[in-house]
Amino acid sequence: MADADDPIDPSEVGEQDAPPVDEKPYKLIFEANKCFGAGKCAEKSRNWTLDLDTGIARPETYFFGEEDLDHNVAAAEACPAKKDRGIIHVVDRRTNEEIAPDPNGDGTLSVDW
Repeated sequence: MADADDPIDPSEVGEQDAPPVDEKPYKLIFEANKCFGAGKCAEKSRNWTLDLDTGIARPETYFFGEEDLDHNVAAAEACPAKKDRGIIHVVDRRTNEEIAPDPNGDGTLSVDW
C-alpha cells in the first residue's frame, strides 16, 4: 500500500474511474499547473479548448480511442510549455508508455510531479 508521502505514479492517475481499456485505450495526463495558455493544443485538436477567462487549456475528455489518437498526439507535440517538452502527455493504457510528446524517446512518462 502506498504511503501518503509517496510520489504519485502518473500512469495510475484517473484509472479508478476510467472506462475499460479495450474501449478507450489511450489517456491524457495534463500538467495544468504548468499551462501558460499558448493555445497550440486547441489549434491542433478538437478535444482541447483554451478557456479565455482562466487562460488555461482543457481537454473535453481524458480517455479516448484510436479515432482520436492523431489529433491528441498533435496537441501534445505542439505544446510549448516546459521549454517545448510539453505538458500534455498521451499514454497508451495497455503498456503505460508515453506516446507523445516522448521527449526522452523511450516511452517513459515525462511528467514532472
